[in-house]
This record gives sequence, C-alpha cells and structure tokens, in this order.
Amino acid sequence: MTSGEKFFDRLLGRPPEVPIQTTQVPAYAGLQIDLDALGRVLHIHGALRHRLVKHTTAQQLVPLLDYLCAHSAVVIEGSPADWQGQVLDLDFHGFAGSALHTRGWLQPQGDGWRLLLLDIGDLLAHRQQADTRERHQLLSAQISERLRVCSLTRLPEVVQDNLHSIAQHFQVPCVAIALLDEQDQGWQVHSQYRAFDAPLLWRDGQLLGGALDSLGGTAPVHLTHNHGHSEHPRLQGIFGNAEGFLVPYRDDHGVAAWLLCGFFHAEDAFARDWLQLAAALAAPLLSRLREQRHQQQLDRLEALQGLLGTGWWELPNHGEDIQLAPQLQQHLNPDAPTTRLAMADWLLLFHPADRQELASRLQDLQTLSKPLSTSVRLHRLDAAHNPVWYRVQGQALGVGNNRRLIGFMLDISDIKNQQQQAAAAHARLDNLIASAPAIIYVQRYVEGTLQPLFFSDSLLPLLGRTLAECTPASLIEWLHPDDRDLYFERTRQLLREGSVRSRYRVQDKLGNYHWLLDEAKLLRDDLGLPVEAVGLWLDVTEATLAAEQVKQSEERYRILVEDSPAMICRYRPDLTLTFGNTPLANYLECQPEQLPRLNLADWLSDEQRASFVQRIGQLSPEFPVSTAEISLQLPGRAHAWWVWSDRGVFDENGALVEVQAVGRDNTEVRRSQQQLTQSAKMATLGEMATGLAHEINQPLNVMRMAIANVLKRLSSGEVQIDYLSEKLQRIDTQVQRAARVVDHMRVFGRRSEIEQQPFDPAQAVEGTLSLLSEGLRGKGVDVRLTPAGFTVQVKGYVDQLEQVLINLMVNARDALLSQREKQPDLRPWIAVHSEHDASHVRIWVEDNGGGIDPRLLERIFEPFFTTKPIGVGTGLGLSVSYGIVENMGGRLSVSNGEHGAQFCVELPLA
Repeated sequence: MTSGEKFFDRLLGRPPEVPIQTTQVPAYAGLQIDLDALGRVLHIHGALRHRLVKHTTAQQLVPLLDYLCAHSAVVIEGSPADWQGQVLDLDFHGFAGSALHTRGWLQPQGDGWRLLLLDIGDLLAHRQQADTRERHQLLSAQISERLRVCSLTRLPEVVQDNLHSIAQHFQVPCVAIALLDEQDQGWQVHSQYRAFDAPLLWRDGQLLGGALDSLGGTAPVHLTHNHGHSEHPRLQGIFGNAEGFLVPYRDDHGVAAWLLCGFFHAEDAFARDWLQLAAALAAPLLSRLREQRHQQQLDRLEALQGLLGTGWWELPNHGEDIQLAPQLQQHLNPDAPTTRLAMADWLLLFHPADRQELASRLQDLQTLSKPLSTSVRLHRLDAAHNPVWYRVQGQALGVGNNRRLIGFMLDISDIKNQQQQAAAAHARLDNLIASAPAIIYVQRYVEGTLQPLFFSDSLLPLLGRTLAECTPASLIEWLHPDDRDLYFERTRQLLREGSVRSRYRVQDKLGNYHWLLDEAKLLRDDLGLPVEAVGLWLDVTEATLAAEQVKQSEERYRILVEDSPAMICRYRPDLTLTFGNTPLANYLECQPEQLPRLNLADWLSDEQRASFVQRIGQLSPEFPVSTAEISLQLPGRAHAWWVWSDRGVFDENGALVEVQAVGRDNTEVRRSQQQLTQSAKMATLGEMATGLAHEINQPLNVMRMAIANVLKRLSSGEVQIDYLSEKLQRIDTQVQRAARVVDHMRVFGRRSEIEQQPFDPAQAVEGTLSLLSEGLRGKGVDVRLTPAGFTVQVKGYVDQLEQVLINLMVNARDALLSQREKQPDLRPWIAVHSEHDASHVRIWVEDNGGGIDPRLLERIFEPFFTTKPIGVGTGLGLSVSYGIVENMGGRLSVSNGEHGAQFCVELPLA
C-alpha cells in the first residue's frame, strides 16, 4: 500500500488491509496498546504514548476505559472481542487537560488483543478551520453582492448594514471603513458602526490624517499594548488608546481602503480571510462611488453640450416673448429692432410645413418639460431652390419660479441639402443595383474588421435574408465551416492588397449552401486609411458543384482503394471476408492477404452475431444501407467497439450477393462514455453519502439501544428467555437492514456490464428508493410511490437506469429544499409511477417544487449547465442521464406539470 493510499484510508476512517492473524506492528500506527481478554491495558507502545496520562502500575492492570474521555467510553462497551471489525474513534486523557484524538482498529494478539491507533487531531482541527473559513467566504460574497446590486441612493444604508453584519459575525464592538478623501491627501471615515454598549471611536466623515500611511498595507495589522507601549504609537489617537485590528485593501494604485476594528484581536491563521473580507467590502464600494462621481460628471457635460450652438434662445416660464442671441436675431430677422420677439412672430419666421410641428414641440417643452429637438426651414422666397435649415433644440432648467426654457439654433443648411441630394442619388443607385444579376454589398471598416453595411435587394431572392439579418456574427455562422478560414484569409488579403477574388459557400435561410464568387475592392480616405469595401457576390453554385462532383468522385475512389484511414472490407452473407484494406489488417494484426476467408463471426459473441445477421438480413434494394455499433472480442485483447456501415450488393433478382462495409474504431469514445457514466455514478454516491450514513446509523442506534437494555437486565439479574430472544431478533433484523444497504451500494458502485441485458425496470425503482427514501423523509420530503402493477422487460443496464432515477430524485430534492426556504409552509413531495403500452414503458418522476423556468427547459440537458450555486453542482447529472437513456434506445424528457417539474424516462420493451 502506498503512502497516498494510507493517507486516504486514514482520512476516510478505514482500517489498513492487515491480515487478521498477523502479530507484526504496522509502522504507521502512532499508538499500539496491548490488551488482555477483559480489556485491561498490558503495555503501551508507539510515538504517541508520551502524550497520555499514565495509569498503569506494576502491581495492577488498569482498564482501557480509565484512559478514555467520558464520551469515548460508550464506544467500547463490553470486552475487546465485541470491538473487533469496527472502526474506533477514541479520545484519550492527555497532559494539562488536553485530549488525544485517535482513530484505529483491533486485531488479535496471542491470547489478548492489540489496539492500533492513528492521531487524527490534525484532521479534526483542519476540518474546523475549513468550516470557519467557509463561513467567512460566504459573508464576503454576501457583502459584495449587496453593494453590487443596490441603487446609488441606498448605498450608504447598505454599507452601514454590511458593517453591522461584520460586527455581529466576528463579535467586533466597533468597525469602520476608511477611504481616501476626494483630494487623495488623507484618510477619512466613510462609514462606521458600533454596538449599543461600545464607546464611540469614530464618526462618519472623520479625518484620520496620514497615520495609516505609515503601515505597509500588505497584511492585517494588530494594534496591541505591552507595558504601556505600542508598536504603532501614531495610531493610538485613531483607536482611542484601545486594542485594534486594521485590514488594508489594495488596488492597482496601492492601498485604497482600510477596515478598522476596535476593541478586537483576530487570529493570524485567518489573515487571508480578513483581506478577502476587506476586498469584498471596499472593492464594490469604491466602484459604486466612482460610478456616482462619473454620473455627476456626465450630467454636467450633458447640460453643457445641450446648450452649445450658433445662437441661444430663452423663454421665461410663463412668458409670451422669446429672447434671442443678437447674432441669431441678425440671421433670422435683421429688420427687428430688438432681440425680444413675441412667440407668434417668432413662429412666423419658419416655413408653414414646419411651423405647426415646432409649435407643438414647444408646447410640450413648456407644459411637460419634454426636451425640444427638431429641424425647421426659414420662410423665404428662395426657399424652394436654396432652403435655409436650422436645428432647434431646447430644455427646461430649474423648478418652480426659477424654471427657465433655454436652447439653441444651429444652421444645418449644407448638411440638409447634401442629405437631400444624397437621398436622390441613393434612390437612383438603388434602382440600378436592384436590377443587377449579382449581389452588390458594402462593408464598413471598424477597428481592423469589415462589418456589413449594405446589401442589394437581390440578396433576398438568392439567400432569403435581409440586411437586418446580416450582422458580423451571423454572416460567419452562414459560412460553411470548411470555408471560414478561407473567408478570414480573404478579409486579410483585401485589407493588405486592396482587392480580392475568392470563392466560398454561404447558407441560405432554408439551409442550402450556395457557392459565391466574391470580388471586392477596398476604398481608402485621403490619408490612405481604409474606409469601406465594395464588392459583389455572383452565384456559381451549379458550375462549382459540377466540378466538385467530378473531383470528389475521383478522390473518393482513390482514398477508398489506396490509403483510406477507415477499415474497408467486403464479405459474403455468411460473414466470410472476400477483401480487406490495410487499416483493417493492421487492426486485426495480420497481413491484408490473410484477411480473405476469415469470418467476422469469429470475433462476435452469440448475441452480437445474432443481431449482426438479423441486421444484414434486413438489407434490400430499396434500403441497401445499414449502420450500427458492433462489439468484438479480439483474441488476447479487450473488447473493441466499431461503428460499422454496410451496403448490400444485390443481383437482378434482388438477392443479397455481397456486402461492402466501412468501419471505424469507436473503442476510446465508448470507454470514455463508460468512464463518464461511472464518474457520474460515483459523484451520485458522494452526494448520497449523508443519507446513506443516516440509513446505516438508524439500525446501529436500534442495535445499541437493544444491547444496552439487555446488559441492564443482565446486571440486575432479571433475564427472561423470551425477552433475550426478542432483542436478538431485533438486532438480527437491523443487521440485515444495514447489510442490504451496504450490498446495494457495492452493486450500484461497480462498473456496468459490457453488453446490455434484459431486466425489469421496477428493480431500478426499488433500488433507488432503498438508497434515498429514508434520507428524503429525514429532510421532510414525502416519497409517493405508485406500484407498477405489471411486469415488463427492457434491455440495458439496471444500475445505469437506477443512476438516472437517483439523479432525477436528488435534483428534485434540492429544488424542493431550496423552494421551502422561500416558502416555509411548503409540504414537499416526490412522486414516482410507471405506465406502459404495447411498445414502451414510461417511468415518471414528479415534484411540487413549482417547475423549471421555461427559458431553461431547452438547455436543461446540456453538459455543464446547472442552476445550482457555484461549487455545488457540476452540470453533468442530467446530461449523463440523457446519454444513458438514449444509449438504451429510449428518451428522457422534461415538462412542467400542475405542481412542478415532470421528468419522463421512456424505454422500448425488450
């Protein structure tokens, strides 16, 4: 046994594999105690003996119970013969009131016994430390999440609540978070919390100066006093000459925050957890504060940008006159004597077609404070040939009597006229492009990539798609997978050389591929930088497919005959080979010329041979092809699986003359699937460990109580044969109950058979409930089983079907327990029932957990997809279950019923 195996035996509480009759002392046993038949200590050996309080004397033998703590004495009641075969967890009296925690077993030693023990104190301490660390990490995650999701208005309140949580969790009287002030010149208390009976150490907004800068900021700091002196005297004023604890938080710019804990001293073993806690509090807080400052800056910039333009205008809250900037008034109405105009006169300056819209939007600005933004034309005589366009924008500032309506007007005549001219030219170009036989496209250059900007209308009849569907991601998905590298190289060549000519396949909306000849040219600006690419697609599918068919036919024949990597052969209906290629010969470890006259049936089991002959017999001229996975038993080698495709060759009367076959080795894939199924089975056993321990502890507790009652009667002399018989029968019943659970765990945990076997699915249901029912009831989940009432046979693996049902019920249990945390009055139940028809049997697993989010139903069987928290689920249970049922020829489905999720396992009858 290796040292690693010894460690895991020690961790899991298993005794090492030592022969029963040996007297040799294992080297790894830290404490060996020799006992006589009555359990008295004869001698103590081992490196741990010096840690025991000695009781032995030369004149008197001391019972082992005198060495043990009170809670360990009940474990070894009776004589040593009663303890044999048990794993013993014993706590010994040590020096200075300490206890030595051990785990071991008993073996015969001459006329007495030898107790072999290992020190497990470090394991218990490590487990306690891990539990504490897990609680710290959970608190850190909750703190971070609260700050991340809260609104900016509730940020101070949430920070205060988080400090309260830290104080309660760690029993800290005073706690605060200190950040740099806005000028980054000194530290300031951002928020603080203190218990109702604790002194006031800090106030919100209190300046702490630069005393914290003297600390390194890489690890937590303890502030303690030794004979009136302190290691950090500058911090005494901050902590009021009290004991304290400081935790830094560092970001890319150095120390950004300090977590202050007053009247508190933390353990050094959890320094990393405190750093994580400080980061969980400070990191999202600083992020949200930066977000708040950034939002304020955006508000200022937005207000300033909204007022920029060629001229401003202002309208009082309830006024009827509008005030114009002098330069704007000169452009609009140079004859006006003043910059103040009546609202009606101002509206008359604009074209009648735009006047009503402007008046309506201005009314919305006055009454609803709705921002004004529109484009209008001036009313002039030459407006038809050379219109003057203005962009008018406005907004409301202030409230109540201080409310003002201000805005600006910007001359956009050149832009508007160019837009109208471009629109006319664009319409003419659209008509020209729409009539072209090819697809004309434009791609915009954006940060080193070409993104679709325009496609002509001929795209719709060819590919059935529109411009809105042509995103960069979707265009890549439409490309044939084998042509994507070619398309990427086409883009790089276009950007590098300025022009390109390429050919690739694109999928239309119906799923058909079209060969497109792509010719494109890159357009650059006056600085030589790429702007956009213009090109066309020409459908050359017919010509390309014709040439490709000729090429594929020649290539297919060459690969098949010369150097095909697949195993290719021909054989007669009696399975005698007439030809085999080199890969097949290499796999069978023979020469190609030795393959003829060999028979495939020699490597098939009786069941595989019957299935193979039956499948070949179903070939016909109408359906000449058949594909299946076959299992072979090669001499001197493990099982091999081939994916085998047969094509029959028939004579003029339709009789099968020969079979041409192509196969590939699928052994590694099948073994990987088996390993994945076995791993999922072991993971399922691991998840059920707690329930199985409860299932075994129940009969043990019953036996212990029965034994205690018998011993009590024996000590008092009140012994009746009927009483003893009843107690012994009860103990025997409980032993059988525990043995059934252990035997079923052993059967469930072993690997599945190589070939599928017929079995009754009721066996899997019974095995599942034997492992889970007591554990479910212990958690308050009612198991409702409807007996099948019929007997059927399916073909597959009973342990794998049991694994599927266990996964479904464990998932239902987790969902129900999670739902009960939200609804304490929920009475959870899981129902299992079966039904069948002439061809299938169906096993239903239902619960009342409310069902599954409809958006997740279509993804529920994807590998690694899980709705459980991080670190709780692997996401493989349902995926492996789906594969198991599918491998047995069945189907696993899910839907939402009246009360919750409904899973259905449907299997074909054998």
